[in-house]
Amino acid sequence: MYFCHMPKQIELTLNSEERKDLEKGYRTGHCNGYRQRCRIILLKADGLVTREIVPYVGIVNQRQINKWIRRYQLGGIKALENVPGQGRKPILDLDQHTEIVKKAVQEERQRLSQAKRIIEEQTGKEFDLKTLKRFLKNLTADTNAYDFM
Repeated sequence: MYFCHMPKQIELTLNSEERKDLEKGYRTGHCNGYRQRCRIILLKADGLVTREIVPYVGIVNQRQINKWIRRYQLGGIKALENVPGQGRKPILDLDQHTEIVKKAVQEERQRLSQAKRIIEEQTGKEFDLKTLKRFLKNLTADTNAYDFM
């Protein structure tokens, strides 16, 4: 006789505070992955089985969905966040390279490509002109934040 093993369904219930935090994370989370994970937990708490959650979040692998549900059960909403250090490291760091970039751009105001060359020589790193422009944009955004204080 052959028995078909049905996987055990993960049960998940949320109190009103947990639901409120997850809904806020889903609406205003800092990255798409975090918002997606919050939605997974909300859908699971609404009684959907894993295969029914797949079309809502776009994750095809049901094991991945169950992994996030278990992580939430063990660590709460903090367990859904990205771990620091993930992702590509920046070529130019605000803490390390701000002064070098400021000095080079002041010396070569009219020729940003020349400023890029100077920065590359001083840092020993090669990068695209778009990287320098993005860094300058972030640098001005960072300094503008302090103007309001």
